[in-house]
Amino acid sequence: MRLVGGSSVIIRVEMDKQAVTFGELVSAIGTNGGDIVAIDVIQPGKRMEIRDLTVSLPDPQVVDRLTEAVRTIPGIRLINVSDRTFLLHLGGKIQVHSKVPIKNRDDLSRVYTPGVAKVCMAIHEDANKAFSLTIRRNTVAVVSDGTAVLGLGDIGPYAAMPVMEGKAMLFKELADVDAFPICLDTKDPDEIVAIVKAIAPTFGGINLEDIASPRCFDIERRLRESLDIPVFHDDQHGTAIVLLAGLINALQIVGKPIDQIKVVVCGIGAAGIACSSMLLRAGVTNLIGVDKDGAIHRGVHYENEVWNEFARQTNPSGETGRLSDVIQDADVFIGLSRPRLLHSEDVKRMNKDPIVFAMANPEPEIAPEEALPYVRVFATGRSDYPNQLNNVLAFPGIFRGALDARASTINEEMKLAAARAIASIVSEQELNEHYIIPGVFNDKVVPAVRRAVVLEAIRTGVSRKVPSDFRKGD
Repeated sequence: MRLVGGSSVIIRVEMDKQAVTFGELVSAIGTNGGDIVAIDVIQPGKRMEIRDLTVSLPDPQVVDRLTEAVRTIPGIRLINVSDRTFLLHLGGKIQVHSKVPIKNRDDLSRVYTPGVAKVCMAIHEDANKAFSLTIRRNTVAVVSDGTAVLGLGDIGPYAAMPVMEGKAMLFKELADVDAFPICLDTKDPDEIVAIVKAIAPTFGGINLEDIASPRCFDIERRLRESLDIPVFHDDQHGTAIVLLAGLINALQIVGKPIDQIKVVVCGIGAAGIACSSMLLRAGVTNLIGVDKDGAIHRGVHYENEVWNEFARQTNPSGETGRLSDVIQDADVFIGLSRPRLLHSEDVKRMNKDPIVFAMANPEPEIAPEEALPYVRVFATGRSDYPNQLNNVLAFPGIFRGALDARASTINEEMKLAAARAIASIVSEQELNEHYIIPGVFNDKVVPAVRRAVVLEAIRTGVSRKVPSDFRKGD
């Protein structure tokens, strides 16, 4: 059995209590690297008994050795081994619930025919009423073609579904936004745009997810131009917002103004482009993008037109060469690429008090153990190290605010406001090298981001509704 994304299993065994003791079973599991954390008796009996053992594993690779050891114990019949992560996904992770009960004919006549007809006609006469009389005002489509899923790459729409379901769960749990996964069996940008436009009447916002670069740029641009509801590619903009939030606080620690730093961004895909654009808007003036062929600069014409535009906006000194060349005297390294691209010798050549955000998942561009002796502030995308830069800090509050303001778009001002709101959660007393960004379960984040987004939507004129809690002088 191969464990995916988890390090615990449930082992179901049938025990012949006359042939084996429970202690012998426990000993065999412990000897082979397992730690029993829960025991459930499924079927008791005087001689034969069935139990479920929840076993924590230090390394998923030990599961085969452990189960073989259990299988060979005399008096034990191994019935099943289940990865707890797989069990959690059985039947999917989300479902639809009715808000009102249907208990009699009168209920039925009001939620469906004939009573629903007058509601339909009210919306027919004024389409805006769909926001008040249907689920549209609080519903987001999470749209993916499965071409850039996590660190797994192009695994297709069926395999993308568990991730999109998880995204929908986060929307609901963190911001009470109803989200639904829409996984499309096409890689054609024209088809994706047409499908999303066609389903848009159902939704108050579109969250594009895990669509490969460079198609994602064109898809998002076309949908933003043609729809009057927010369209947000989280892999780009969610990453950029959280990164800027972390950088704002990291720069406070090292005492460097944002307009006087040199930033090197490694990995100029969807996230790299969006993060760079966000940093430039926030005040960075010297930013150099590096990809597999080296620094991007104006002296080269690239097949990817997005890169040509990027080159025109960055690398003001025209630096060339590999990452190890342009990292010289850099204040900030931002990794959005792949593991083991940055080395301690590179970090040593950075400016005083370097900031390193190594965000490749699951393995960062440089191991924390290798970087920490030489950096002032270090952050990754992982939850097992301090300073996790996680998109979950951004998208729930952003959509909560955009939906509440009935915004026609999520503009750059709203994104910048969201980043500053996230950064503000960390107080001056709390701020230190190991705490530059709030945790994903910090209950102050969503309200702060929502408020910042609503205020900016109103200020920039993209709000079509002022929420009730903003009508008294806010």
